[in-house]
Amino acid sequence: MNTVSPDLLRRFDIPGPRYTSYPTADHFVETFTASDYGQALAQRKAVPGAQASPLSLYIHIPFCESLCYYCACNKIITKHHERGAIYLRDLAREVDLHTAQLGRGQTVTQLHLGGGSPTFLSDDELEQLMAMLRRSFTLAPGGEHSIEIDPRTVDGKRLAALAAMGFNRISFGVQDFDPEVQKAVHRIQPAEQVFALVAQAREVGFDSINVDLIYGLPRQTPESFARTLEQMCRLRPDRIALYGYAHLPERFKPQRRILSTDMPGAAAKLAMLAQSLGAFMQAGYDHIGMDHFALPNDALAVAKRQGRLHRNFQGYSTQPDCDLIGLGVSAIGRVGTTYSQNAKTMEEYCSHLDQGRLPVVRGLALSHDDLVRRAVIMALMCQGQLIFDSIEQTWGLDFRGYFAAELEQLRELRDQGLVLMDETTVRVTASGWFLIRAVAMVFDRYLQTGHSRAKFSRII
Repeated sequence: MNTVSPDLLRRFDIPGPRYTSYPTADHFVETFTASDYGQALAQRKAVPGAQASPLSLYIHIPFCESLCYYCACNKIITKHHERGAIYLRDLAREVDLHTAQLGRGQTVTQLHLGGGSPTFLSDDELEQLMAMLRRSFTLAPGGEHSIEIDPRTVDGKRLAALAAMGFNRISFGVQDFDPEVQKAVHRIQPAEQVFALVAQAREVGFDSINVDLIYGLPRQTPESFARTLEQMCRLRPDRIALYGYAHLPERFKPQRRILSTDMPGAAAKLAMLAQSLGAFMQAGYDHIGMDHFALPNDALAVAKRQGRLHRNFQGYSTQPDCDLIGLGVSAIGRVGTTYSQNAKTMEEYCSHLDQGRLPVVRGLALSHDDLVRRAVIMALMCQGQLIFDSIEQTWGLDFRGYFAAELEQLRELRDQGLVLMDETTVRVTASGWFLIRAVAMVFDRYLQTGHSRAKFSRII
């Protein structure tokens, strides 16, 4: 059942961070250099193996054969597949620079290939990539190995090959099943193709299948999206990620190809969101948080029920809070108390590698206040509660004194039904889970001190 009223949705139709990190990436600075990142790697290496944080790898594959007009990702549009082989050599150089700092054999519990379209690479190239990673790291048995898939680039044979390489979780980018919407965003993929691929992925034995949807795209209407939702519930993937489209043509050049006259209005967009929440709840999905849903037996839903949910740069995760090494152009990582990001252009990325340097060009060393607020925000985003005593014991502070202004702001959210509060705890309500970004924003010092929200997507 939909637990969020249309009035509440309208009230919180505001921009805000997604909090895949805190502080958010817009606060990274260029004074954080590859040398600073190298020091963070050295500090990790100095920690005895049993005491080191778990390690996750993210590999960014930037290439796509064709341009999707809604896309805001860092990508390179090309049909020249020979560029894949060159890029693999660059990735190998970057991995070697990491193993020179960390040594070989660090245990990796989570691996994610994103993009772009990772399946732009051929099966042989993906096998080479996996072999290179296995030579440099130890991929833990039972770890999560996931890959993002453009349905237009795979068939049943390719899905079987990906499973044989060790991938056990896949995510299909669908966005919308309606042919007119697909034309408007330049991404044609018949529903029948997606249904066949999901069936084949199940036969192959992937542990979890995710499908991405976007509401608010050009030519979408509540009526057309209702048909997409009905198809999605029949498809019944293990997980659904439902994103609100952020139309920012002044920032993202591909979006300038979308006609403003094709865009649904605010009321229609809110109606599509409300429809989605109701449809997924009625179909038996658990709401994980924000825009993520999972079937009750999926590992993500189980982790939420057991209080083991975490969040990283790829979104919600079942893996423990861990260090993340980002590989590839524009990739973001987190090691120790630092964040880092690689060069965003291929030219600059390769230039650093040519000089034997890690391609990190910006990042952030977190302050004590950053770390405290990150712990608070992630507790809200993942566990849906703040236990004051736990924060006080971990960080050596008086919660009610440290966050007096924030607790005052939370009372307004309490009055709107998003949280419950007493003298020792803040708990997120069922309605609050859908608007969890608004709850977390209360503790964002950067936003509270006047930092612009305009650069973020809208909460709904």
